[in-house]
Amino acid sequence: MKVFVDERQREHDPQHFLNRGARRPSPEQPARLDALHKGAIAAGLDAAAPADFGMAPLARVHSADYLSFLSTIYEEWQALPGASEEVVPNVHPARRPATYPAHPVGRAGWHQADTACPIGPHTYSSVYWSAQSAVSGADDVLEGARASYALCRPPGHHAFADMAGGFCFLNNSGIAAAHLLAAGRRPAIVDVDLHHGNGTQAMFYDRADVLTVSVHIDPDSFYPFFWGHAHERGEGLGAGYNLNLPLPQGSGDVPFLDALGIGLEQVAGFGADVLVVALGLDAYHDDPFAGLSVTRDGFCRIAEALARVGLPTVLVQEGGYLSEALGDNLTAFLTAFGAEAGA
Repeated sequence: MKVFVDERQREHDPQHFLNRGARRPSPEQPARLDALHKGAIAAGLDAAAPADFGMAPLARVHSADYLSFLSTIYEEWQALPGASEEVVPNVHPARRPATYPAHPVGRAGWHQADTACPIGPHTYSSVYWSAQSAVSGADDVLEGARASYALCRPPGHHAFADMAGGFCFLNNSGIAAAHLLAAGRRPAIVDVDLHHGNGTQAMFYDRADVLTVSVHIDPDSFYPFFWGHAHERGEGLGAGYNLNLPLPQGSGDVPFLDALGIGLEQVAGFGADVLVVALGLDAYHDDPFAGLSVTRDGFCRIAEALARVGLPTVLVQEGGYLSEALGDNLTAFLTAFGAEAGA
């Protein structure tokens, strides 16, 4: 199995975000890339540089206005008198439809859902190459690999078609699925991150060609709050093609695996011929977000369950924040996945 990653993904270096109104250091630090890369190599993966597939794979799921915003807003922001060092929104449209703003402050509010996605001088380069890593992982599977691992940093599953949020800018899992779909495959996305993949859900909510499944902490009292509830099943053509499996805070291995089993039954019923796994490691009991209580052995069992599906699989890195266990948890997951899959 290959690990796709580019050194430019390290350059995004967000300084702060607001948590319950308090200014705190961002946990989405460049050092995550080092810990995860080390964990992938320890699992025996071969390092590979992502190819540059250009803008087309990104534009399949993201709007032109949004992609333009990401690539230009930092310079426009710095030209404003008294602007902060990072692009952080301070105003949002109360509701949509609303008029798309011309001013950089208005566009920041339009395209950034919260304060956890500040844009710095190297953000666009990092998120661009993070997305290219996801496309390269998907392309590796299209070329016959049993599985691939896209070390996507920054992560992506909170990014909507036209909006960043929750440390995420481009929806790497959605981009990978759309790339597979364009090649004639029938992808299912299974998200095992601590948090609900609200951006991914929204991206495919009215579509029947991509199944979205998410096992996550109950959003009644946890980010992203507004999405991820069990009654959200899709709409229009997508009705029945979105499955949310929220868990009570503090849930450990057994509830997570039970929920995952229900989700994988849905994958089988959908007739998927390729799997995209939004691989969060932040459900770990000692992760800084401390929402669920999954153990390292639990990650191994999650990996084994995913491998037993028997489909070509793109593993796309989502959350999992800095702790002494982060790299080792990834090593354990990848090792168990490969052993079960025979890869």
